[in-house]
Amino acid sequence: MKSFRPLVFACLLSGHAWAVAADGLHDTAIANAEALRDQAMQGSDAYAIVESLTTEIGPRMGGSDAYDRATEWAQEKFKRLGFDKVWLQPVTFPVWQRRAESGRVISPYPQPLMLTALGGSSDTGGPLVAEVVEFASLDALKAAADGSLKGKIAFVNQKMVRAKDGSGYGPVSTLRRTGASEAARKGAVAIVIRSVGTDSDRLPHTGMMRYEDGIAKIPAAALSVPDADLLANMLKRGKPVSIELNIDAGFTGSKTEYNVIGEITGRSKPEEVVVIGGHLDSWDLGTGAIDDGAGVAITMAAGQLIGQMKQAPKRTVRVIAFANEEQGLLGGYAYAEAMKSAVDKHQVGAESDFGAGRIYALQAGVDAETWPVIEKISAVLAPLGIALDKTGGGPGPDIGPMAAQGMPWAELAQDGTDYFDYHHTANDTLDKINAKDLDQQVAAYAVLAYLAAESDIDFGPKPSEPKK
Repeated sequence: MKSFRPLVFACLLSGHAWAVAADGLHDTAIANAEALRDQAMQGSDAYAIVESLTTEIGPRMGGSDAYDRATEWAQEKFKRLGFDKVWLQPVTFPVWQRRAESGRVISPYPQPLMLTALGGSSDTGGPLVAEVVEFASLDALKAAADGSLKGKIAFVNQKMVRAKDGSGYGPVSTLRRTGASEAARKGAVAIVIRSVGTDSDRLPHTGMMRYEDGIAKIPAAALSVPDADLLANMLKRGKPVSIELNIDAGFTGSKTEYNVIGEITGRSKPEEVVVIGGHLDSWDLGTGAIDDGAGVAITMAAGQLIGQMKQAPKRTVRVIAFANEEQGLLGGYAYAEAMKSAVDKHQVGAESDFGAGRIYALQAGVDAETWPVIEKISAVLAPLGIALDKTGGGPGPDIGPMAAQGMPWAELAQDGTDYFDYHHTANDTLDKINAKDLDQQVAAYAVLAYLAAESDIDFGPKPSEPKK
């Protein structure tokens, strides 16, 4: 880590009575936030943190020994960064393991296929060979007659649309989550889908799926984008195409792991908190750099800068490294359950979980009377190229369960144009991250967390819809 650098902040002038503005923020608070912003832009520890996580721990899937090492890593990192309090919160869940997987075309054009099992998939019980039937979308699969795929493998070749805000993810992620049960309802013995991704690399994208109760649990896998095109081209030739799947995967009992939490204690309202964070777990194919080592690093570094101030903000700033987001927001739900009686103590929550692209917009779900605070925060963020968006956004994945209980949320929207080129693949590695982009994000999270924690206006407890 870099050595400690004292920050230069505007000092409170003794004997000077500062009037509280309509947004609940003194001029001194704004000056302090500007200093935080500028200090982060000169260079933060975020890149060093994510480099440490990906190098010393690497992939850290929920339920793995690597996640246990990541928990120890996060505790030590919080302490080294100067957080006042570091603690663990238990999260218990069923453990799914990927042991081996392969696929190939048997006929009429024998060759290997690059695929990966989807999280939660059952195994094939050895090599499974069957003819493939192609569908252009999940809706097309749903439209097939029940039983019409008896003994066949469903192949859903639904493409993802590239978008800066990631809006193309929803339809294809629904396919990934629910496609297996839809295919089983039609009689299929397995399903393969086109990877949920926007790349053209021969690297498949994994991700979690779910089985519907009362429906057969068939194996589910994702083909790399080029392999989905390859299989589609074979089928265009009008001959039956048979493939072999060999997947060894499944659930192996349950395990308790932990959210790792670091705090900068508030000076006058320590029981009230501003939450920022990312998820500590990752999938097992890459090293979890952009999903979500970057988010953990950004929010840790933002908290570190706030902790270096001569005077802490009024409220506590809580940074959470959430457990097992990838397999169902399990750390987020555990936090919400533990804090359900203290929702009104949560000022606002924000999560960094969309890679390492620069932030371009501030969005929020807060009561109308607190929008002046958001607008003042936006003014401090404007030199970073961040605009205020009053019409969109939503809470981050692990923030969602608390937001559903009434916690106000903010979103610092990142440029995700290339995020789904790497998401959930072996290509999720450190080389995809630019250190200066991380610094811009640290600056934004530090400003947001500090001013939300310092404002005399209470954001909570129940937000309205984003202001139109």
